Amino acid sequence: QIKITVFSWNAKFIIKLEAGPYEQVYKIPDEEVEGNLEKVKAMITPEFIEQNKARFLQMRNDFSDTIKQLQS
Repeated sequence: QIKITVFSWNAKFIIKLEAGPYEQVYKIPDEEVEGNLEKVKAMITPEFIEQNKARFLQMRNDFSDTIKQLQS
């Protein structure tokens, strides 16, 4: 349901989550995780994923509400 990609770019790790047309991005400075990809992966816990799923649902609901308001 959620595509998770981790990038390393410009002295940051970037965690990108995608669900349908929606995205969430977290930027983590290298120094916070000592430049260690395994520490970044350890941050992506089941709880983290569940919280982001809920946020994706809220994003979808907010967008749907906006579309409905425009059509009224």
